Amino acid sequence: MDLGISGKRALVCASSKGLGRGCAEMLAANGVNLVMNARGAEALEKAAEDIRAAHGVEVIAIAADITTEEGRAKVLAAAGDVDILVNNAGGPPPGSWQDWEREDFIKALDANMLTPIALMKALMPGMMARGWGRVVNITSQSVKAPIAVLGLSNSARAGLTGYVAGTSRQVAGKGVIINNLLPGIHATDRAVSLDTAAATQNGITLEEAMDRRAATIPAGRYGTAEEFGATCAFLCSQYAGYMVGQNILLDGGSTNATL
Repeated sequence: MDLGISGKRALVCASSKGLGRGCAEMLAANGVNLVMNARGAEALEKAAEDIRAAHGVEVIAIAADITTEEGRAKVLAAAGDVDILVNNAGGPPPGSWQDWEREDFIKALDANMLTPIALMKALMPGMMARGWGRVVNITSQSVKAPIAVLGLSNSARAGLTGYVAGTSRQVAGKGVIINNLLPGIHATDRAVSLDTAAATQNGITLEEAMDRRAATIPAGRYGTAEEFGATCAFLCSQYAGYMVGQNILLDGGSTNATL
């Protein structure tokens, strides 16, 4: 199926590995030129080179912390006019409500709410002027069903979801479509981090923690970055123009809800 986005230009944040890399890879496979961002220059350059070689698209790699004003300015200056924005940033660490202080919430809000909002504000006017744009925000299944130990993420990502719910309906008439992708557990470094914490807490091995978590997923396994990226690419396609402000779960059926 031709997604109709060949020749478009995308900014994909936190795309040197994991879910962001999966999105960048699938966009490139559909002919999209990329501006890739991550904090680690070495891993980012390697990912960019691999994608260039595999798909023959233009790839610009900008190493910067997108959650800071300085980092965003650096990335936006290099990105120029983009048609597609994929917002992504690592989630806050797990913990307990008793231990989180104001500073912890501010960090979570900066990374997982205020940064994507700032990037949308910077890039969507150009998309609107050109009459076409796509924004995909990678959030979390915890937006639908909060996870107790991820209270910082629950809070920040829920705030972003509320912002998108209103904003997406204001810009859709100009051809700019915003949706959110809500991952459950995928085989990424984030899963390793969470499983390591669970293993330590329960006095079990990492493999045992992974097996226990996988057993709670109706699909019986963790998701892959490739299938996540394919869904992201569809949301960026010509076929998603009537899909406005939606929250799409990719969790293997983990969230037990009717709607």
